[in-house]
Amino acid sequence: MDYSQFFNSALNRLHDERRYRVFADLERIAGRFPHATWHSPKGSRNVVIWCSNDYLGMGQHPKVVGAMVETATRVGTGAGGTRNIAGTHHPLVQLEAELADLHGKQASLLFTSGYVSNQTGISTLAKLIPNCLILSDALNHNSMIEGVRQAGCERQIFRHNDVAHLEELLIAAGPDRPKLIVCESLYSMDGDVAPLGKICDLAEKCGAMTYVDEVHAVGMYGPRGGGIAERDGVMHRVDIVEGTLAKAFGCLGGYIAGKAEVIDAVRSYAPGFIFTTALPPAICSAATAAIRHLKTSNWERERHQDRAARTKAILTAAGLPVMSSDTHIVPLFVGDPEKCKRASDLLLEDHGIYIQPINYPTVAKGTERLRITPSPYHDDGLIDGLAEALLQVWDRLGLPLHQKSLAAE
Repeated sequence: MDYSQFFNSALNRLHDERRYRVFADLERIAGRFPHATWHSPKGSRNVVIWCSNDYLGMGQHPKVVGAMVETATRVGTGAGGTRNIAGTHHPLVQLEAELADLHGKQASLLFTSGYVSNQTGISTLAKLIPNCLILSDALNHNSMIEGVRQAGCERQIFRHNDVAHLEELLIAAGPDRPKLIVCESLYSMDGDVAPLGKICDLAEKCGAMTYVDEVHAVGMYGPRGGGIAERDGVMHRVDIVEGTLAKAFGCLGGYIAGKAEVIDAVRSYAPGFIFTTALPPAICSAATAAIRHLKTSNWERERHQDRAARTKAILTAAGLPVMSSDTHIVPLFVGDPEKCKRASDLLLEDHGIYIQPINYPTVAKGTERLRITPSPYHDDGLIDGLAEALLQVWDRLGLPLHQKSLAAE
């Protein structure tokens, strides 16, 4: 039997649906972010990255790089095993304490990625709650969806950020049934924010636990970078906070934080935690340095918001279809998968600008877009150059501009 036919058929389906993904070979240069080297088929070229999740550029911060190098030099590279088998090293213990403090919780637990922390965290929590009903936001990340699925318990989906619909489901479940509400604080494709205060009100009223994914907000919102929950003054009302070290903190890993008994139960039962190697010491030290810095430094957050606001203003003034967003996410509507991919290719090949296309299944069909994420290091010249390049690409592909802009012309 020719097994290759099955895989070729699967790949052909992606090509036919214009969903086949091609990765750009990028080499970031510490101290020059957002500039990078693109190792293209035609040779190396300098490009500007406009879609990195290293939102604050902490991956190149001297304190973070220094902590990583010093720890690797002092104790070596790998963790040496799972947490149970010699992998609970001191830099990791320090990092978990730092994360618990960041979110004002009794304890935290590290995972190898934000994806794993959601996938195994949600499923383990729900399995430990008899007859648990999970209420999940319709636009939750795939990692959360997989965690909900793997829990194996009843689940209901509430309309995105619709607290009235959530309330209906909570009331219908009854006051005596255990319930777990899972949502994100900031949704990274549209850049919108969950009404965490109202969700906490409902949870308290109806006897539900809350689990909030803050991966796109930790480090970036709140006076110490605790996220949207800290910014909105509801951190103490959220039962479990989940976050990542791979975005604003510029490193690698995921975590959950909450009451000591909740975290200890997940630590003791979660397969995705128990049976995998711990994060290396150098990464833990680097993440700790990033968190400590952002707890006291507001320059990165303020500059970041300024850059995001200017990017939105310049692109909107140019007539480009910027989708509404109150956060640092700048989505640019395309609405066609093939043109979205083509726009990304033209920006990279002709203008040295890297923005990956966002197509289905990451977003719904018909809502394809370019997702732009300015950093504190995108200066005015880079923003102006982005607008000029986008206008040329839009014209070449026959993509529409805003009607207001066209009328003004």
